[in-house]
Amino acid sequence: MSIATPSSLPILVFGSDTPQKLFRARSQQWDSQAALRHKKKGIWASISWSQYFDKARAVGLALHNLGLQRGASIAILSENRPEWLYADFGAQCMGILSAGIYPTSSPEQVQYILQDAGVQVLFVENQEQYDKVLAVRKHCPALQRIVITDLKGMRDLADPMASSFDQLLALGQAQASTDAQRFDACIDASRPDDIAFLVYTSGTTGAPKGAMVSNRNLMFQINSVPQYLNLRPLDRTLSFLPLCHIAERMSTAYNPLAQGQTVHFPENAGTVFNDVREVAPHLIFGPPRFWEKMYSQVTLYMQDALPVARKVYAQVLAEGAAMAQARLDGRPITGWRATRYAWLQKLVLSNLRSFLGLQNIKTAMTGAAPVPPDLLRWYMAVGIDLLEAFGMTETCGFCTSMPPDRIRIGTAGVCAQGTEIRLGADDEVLVRGPNVFAGYWNLPEKTQETIDAEGWLHTGDCGSIDADGFLSIKDRLKDIIITSGGKNITPSNIESHLKFSPYIADAVVIGEGRHYLTCLVMLDQDNVAKFAQDRQVPYTDYASMTRAPEVLAMIRAELEQVNSRLARVEQIKDFRIIAQLLTAEDDELTPTMKLKRKVMASKYASVIAGMYATP
Repeated sequence: MSIATPSSLPILVFGSDTPQKLFRARSQQWDSQAALRHKKKGIWASISWSQYFDKARAVGLALHNLGLQRGASIAILSENRPEWLYADFGAQCMGILSAGIYPTSSPEQVQYILQDAGVQVLFVENQEQYDKVLAVRKHCPALQRIVITDLKGMRDLADPMASSFDQLLALGQAQASTDAQRFDACIDASRPDDIAFLVYTSGTTGAPKGAMVSNRNLMFQINSVPQYLNLRPLDRTLSFLPLCHIAERMSTAYNPLAQGQTVHFPENAGTVFNDVREVAPHLIFGPPRFWEKMYSQVTLYMQDALPVARKVYAQVLAEGAAMAQARLDGRPITGWRATRYAWLQKLVLSNLRSFLGLQNIKTAMTGAAPVPPDLLRWYMAVGIDLLEAFGMTETCGFCTSMPPDRIRIGTAGVCAQGTEIRLGADDEVLVRGPNVFAGYWNLPEKTQETIDAEGWLHTGDCGSIDADGFLSIKDRLKDIIITSGGKNITPSNIESHLKFSPYIADAVVIGEGRHYLTCLVMLDQDNVAKFAQDRQVPYTDYASMTRAPEVLAMIRAELEQVNSRLARVEQIKDFRIIAQLLTAEDDELTPTMKLKRKVMASKYASVIAGMYATP
């Protein structure tokens, strides 16, 4: 499939050629309209577009006051909240790069990004995140200031490098009263080819790479929003995925610049599903795991319902499934059957959608991991079109999406206007267009490996494109794992930590499309045998040694030690020890005694399934 090669001319939205200029224009156009809402102690507080801009300006001017110049870098280590966006836009409007850091990151991961990006000012949410920085800041010579949003439990803080977010705002607001034109001048100086921010994404080696997202990338995506969203100003959305993830960054920060939706921030990650019911959003983007949890809520609820309710639910669901299949087959439903289904929608399914908080939903989207077709069909049966999309950090998010009037389950939809997609060697999906990122920060060789001389981005995914232009993603060409929560995991990095143990000769991390990570472990026979002998652990052969409770406890302790150095989503939740003593002659091992990932996944499929079986 190919669409005309995109133009290199600036992309204009509301007369603006950069998101910084558009942000200023929207703050004037929409002025008192609610841009953001944040729940604190059970109460929603609203922030208008003009207030949003004023706070971003205060942050930007305060950064200038601290000595940061155009091209400097900041980072944000926080859960989703308005202050995240104030720091992000404030920096960008001043020509300062920003980078998000996952709140679940370990101190070592925080250190890597601070060093790689040369971060001068780090915004942290609370004491938990501040403590991570304390552990590594001596290794980050560029770091000058730590700005803390929530000082709870830190009343006696005496750190000359640290200040509160409120103090930073006050500094910037004082400067804005006399020097507001400086902020406008910096916005006016922004250009389409400027780098707006960095998104750190793990590569196959395990070392994070800073993807450079340009203003041109962002403007193309903002301009493309009406192709897959149909929202009006003040329509509601919910921001709950990590803002350092490109999909949430676009959904929360940039898509609203196109259509003016009001973004809601939950009080904390544990209240998301309750907040969905309370907000009743018009748009939700969530990974498959989010939608699976919603489906599970209904399933569990119906198990405890009265028999008559279960019977009605089953009948309505069957009718909805038949209607959904008719739509998928292109067979229009008319007459009495259509009227009956409309009544079922009103009397039964509307209550179900209200139970989930989806009564106002206009667009429900998912992506970032394989989606079970049966899950998509269930949502269609209850009257919600859950639309798949495909994209990645290197395409600045959205690349393809499902047309609501032409749903094709098993595909990720069609490409955006102005984007080209084709298949390369080994059916690798290649993308070209203004959404393709500007390259990897300080890694020109990696950039050349990813974007070829003709401008094609090599995605690392293999797929197919049908005659109507629908893209299907089949598998990864390499071994990166994508969990059902949508997080990219590099297994080789985790495996290298595991193999550092004297008792583990090798390991294979499992988790593609799963709720959590597990692993298969191959013991170091000599060291484990000595461990058993020293502790008088009885065993008769290698297989019985792998089953000994003391050995299992020891390996679990080794895994927990590794887990303490990993981000939460990278941690191993369960494991199985390979009971066979493998040699180089076995299919599972390479000549250098390394486990073969695909062979292991196939041969030990039943063992792996046991680690994910519901108790």
